[in-house]
Amino acid sequence: MEAGSIAKWNVSEGEEFAAGDSLCEVETDKATVDFEAQDEGVVARILASSGPGEIQCGEPIMIVVEDSEDVDAFKDYTVDPSSSGTAVKEEPTSSATTPPPPAPPAPVAVTPPPTPTPTSTPTSGDRVVASPLAHMLAKELGFDISQISGTGPNGRIIAADVKEFTPAAASTSTLTESSTPLTETPLSPIPGVGYTDYPLTASAKEIAARLAASKSNVPHYYLTVDLELDSLLSLRTRLNAAVGEEDAGITLNDLLIKAAACSMKAVPSVNASWMESVVRVYENVDINVAIGAGDGLITPLISDANKKGLKSISDDLSSFLAAVESEEGISSESCGMGTFTVLNLGMYGISSCAPIITEPQAAALALGTAENRIVPNEDDDSEEIYREAVMLTATLSCDHRVVDGAVGAQWLSAFKKHVENPDTLLL
Repeated sequence: MEAGSIAKWNVSEGEEFAAGDSLCEVETDKATVDFEAQDEGVVARILASSGPGEIQCGEPIMIVVEDSEDVDAFKDYTVDPSSSGTAVKEEPTSSATTPPPPAPPAPVAVTPPPTPTPTSTPTSGDRVVASPLAHMLAKELGFDISQISGTGPNGRIIAADVKEFTPAAASTSTLTESSTPLTETPLSPIPGVGYTDYPLTASAKEIAARLAASKSNVPHYYLTVDLELDSLLSLRTRLNAAVGEEDAGITLNDLLIKAAACSMKAVPSVNASWMESVVRVYENVDINVAIGAGDGLITPLISDANKKGLKSISDDLSSFLAAVESEEGISSESCGMGTFTVLNLGMYGISSCAPIITEPQAAALALGTAENRIVPNEDDDSEEIYREAVMLTATLSCDHRVVDGAVGAQWLSAFKKHVENPDTLLL
């Protein structure tokens, strides 16, 4: 690391801190990490402001003192812009000049081993003391981090504490995501000479960071299979005719989502998450379905897809699409974190796609366009060597830590069986 920025200050001037407290969050080009205090003290003056501004290593960012009575002596200290960035000077308030204090040492990333006895008060005042990874995991899992007991130094919450936490009112078989607004005020474009910059919203930055982290952290591999859809389309026609909705009603996408949910019964280990020390397999199948929303995608959640009928899944998706097209947009409660993701790009003419897995899920399924293809004729009584069939290419992205090649192949085989023999979806 040569330079970084301060994402957020966790202390204010005049505030006392103890060893192990997070003074601020330092954002680098790869991650956001805590700058932990190595000893106790008092914040006398904050020299560097939080925000996107870049700070070179070696530049002072704050002044600390041992006694709160010494705080006022440094209230007028500022960074000397003409210096190399390692000296501080005091604006003269009298004839006597106080020599500048030494710059604080650069943060050293040290992870102490957790103590076996958890403490019941992991907070300092109203501030929760936790590692960045613990904050991220708590947010993804929908936990209130202030309710989690920390086993780190001075009661600091670490990632293992979040993974082992079981909230009393939450189901242990379903992943949920904290509720956040899905609509943000678009930022104004910034025109330039021959180009235009479009500023990113906070949610867009967060999504980009999560995708980048997932692609870096998860060992992806991909399995692809071709599916014949004639029997599935025939079932769709019969079902819609039975309910009097020949032009609408149940769609091909509804049937494929149901087939994915049913495949989890044959190979439940795909409906799982990597939890560092264990692999967690979920009982319920909660499927995030990617839906286009303007220039981006949202992923509303179909909960308990393994227990719902085709009509119920179809109604859920129809309500999501109607909400996306309305002025209000889809509610944040409808977009929790599921256990599996389905992405259908067939409407855009895409034949196949290798999706990025959404952590902490272990797999994601991408569906291509349905198209007529010439395939070998397996009917021994027919004189024709080839026949025409409606085909679709499906690609399963797998986390190799959870789903190895054989298991992924078994899941795709079960998915193919349900699609090509759709009567099994009604069992």
